[in-house]
Amino acid sequence: MDTEYVRSRFIKHFDGTTGFLYASPGRINLIGEHTDYNGGFVFPGAVDKGMLAEIKPNGTDKVRAYSIDLKDYVEFGLNEEDAPRASWARYIFGVCREMIKRGVDVKGFNTAFAGDVPLGAGMSSSAALESTYAFALNELFGENKIDKFELAKVGQATEHNYCGVNCGIMDQFASVFGKAGSLIRLDCRSLEYQYFPFHPEGYRLVLMDSVVKHELASSAYKRRQSCEAAVAAIQKKHPHVEFLRDCTMAMLEEAKADISAEDYMRAEYVIEEIQRVLDVCEALEKDDYETVGKKMYETHHGMSKLYEVSCEELDFLNDCAKEYGVTGSRVMGGGFGGCTINLVKEEKYDAFIKEAFESYTAKFGHEPKLYNVVISDGARKLC
Repeated sequence: MDTEYVRSRFIKHFDGTTGFLYASPGRINLIGEHTDYNGGFVFPGAVDKGMLAEIKPNGTDKVRAYSIDLKDYVEFGLNEEDAPRASWARYIFGVCREMIKRGVDVKGFNTAFAGDVPLGAGMSSSAALESTYAFALNELFGENKIDKFELAKVGQATEHNYCGVNCGIMDQFASVFGKAGSLIRLDCRSLEYQYFPFHPEGYRLVLMDSVVKHELASSAYKRRQSCEAAVAAIQKKHPHVEFLRDCTMAMLEEAKADISAEDYMRAEYVIEEIQRVLDVCEALEKDDYETVGKKMYETHHGMSKLYEVSCEELDFLNDCAKEYGVTGSRVMGGGFGGCTINLVKEEKYDAFIKEAFESYTAKFGHEPKLYNVVISDGARKLC
């Protein structure tokens, strides 16, 4: 991202002065989808695309914020009743309020920000924005600084309380805790985490964006209900079970007669996916990227055929990857559209991109979008 450009916009809008530059990344999730609300593991990493903000305390009780990308300016106070109307500004306001609730003495500041996280590509631009401001306000105003975990929770609480999005913690966690050359296994039940090496020499990590979104609001909730129904049936014989994370396929088999075929399929996918995350962690410790790729394909198959959250466009991109010898490919995120994430050998990259673009465009009448990503550091001060 262009620090000089953000600084030049800040200088222009705020009387020729400069402040401090802060950045936070978007994220990918290599494997582990729909495992979070089942008490399982996710496996994200921060990427080299994110949000960049210049911030300077202004000695007032007002925040003056300029969105460089939207060319929009908003001013707001720091009390609950001062919430701005503009949806982008509510993220910054929400972070201010959540930091104040945690004892950080936030005062007024001037800020200009921009991002290069593609919107709608599943890389979490909103979490990158929240993490940028949480990290910066902690540094600028926090006499009693809060820890990184609490910074991630500030972002999550902002979504819940000010933006109407009931999200989990993964996006904000990855944005705050990201580390170049490492992916993070996060236990969604205990919030324990561990870094694993990710040095795919000779490979590229590529997102192929289908540029479609078919999602029906009720679909994800129905799948969650299926998981809960399977857990309730298993609990009859295994009362210690709290989530599908605690279940084995043998336990699910025992309960097969007590649940619908659909609930069985959903639970089967989740139990297998939780194990796949552990298998990928083990493979990465041995630099075994072939196994990582194999597990990615297994996840796509499970999401498409068992959890049924893929769509024609994503299945097509996954088939293209398989046909052109891509090491691993799967739908990334909740499903029903968005991106596939692909682990591609350097020597196969050009042919795969060319063929995937041509065949996808011929079939669906529009091009996919391409994002090359590199695993990078989390929230930080630049200067």
